[in-house]
Amino acid sequence: MTDPQTPAPAETAPETPDTTAPEPTPEERIAALEAELAEMKDRWLRAEAEVQNVRHRGKDEAEKARNYAVQKFATDMTEVAENLRRGIDLLPKPAEDEPEIIGKMRGGFEGVERFLLQRLEVHGVHRKPAEGQVFDPELHQAMSEAPAPEGVEPGTVIQAWTSAWTLNGRLLKPAMVVVAGKPG
Repeated sequence: MTDPQTPAPAETAPETPDTTAPEPTPEERIAALEAELAEMKDRWLRAEAEVQNVRHRGKDEAEKARNYAVQKFATDMTEVAENLRRGIDLLPKPAEDEPEIIGKMRGGFEGVERFLLQRLEVHGVHRKPAEGQVFDPELHQAMSEAPAPEGVEPGTVIQAWTSAWTLNGRLLKPAMVVVAGKPG
């Protein structure tokens, strides 16, 4: 038991050794600052390169979106053009004794077709005729193969059910074709 009248022993602060590092020399300080500057410059250059890459990717993606955003609509319009061509092909061939109305209808439909194709081309949609061309798997879809007629090389498109269509150079719709096989 302690006597309430006796003072408690005074707590003494523990002795701590002096742990402060010596002051760096000016040369050491300059070297450290130059190393830090080099690191900061490297980080800045990397960040700048990343910003440029992001800008470039964004620009490319925006251009692709602009060029191909109408892909579904363009595909639908190629169907319209194909059906119009089928309708024109069903009209009787021009003859001297044909009724005037048939000639006017043919001329009118052909004018509409020309206008439609021009409007599609203005917007980057192009028809690529296939008949007589060498089979190209990038543009053509072979529906069947038939013996090559006289004078036709195997691998040539001898009949095209539809044309190939592209949108700004990208295949929109392949041509449905019959390809010449071995003769006879």
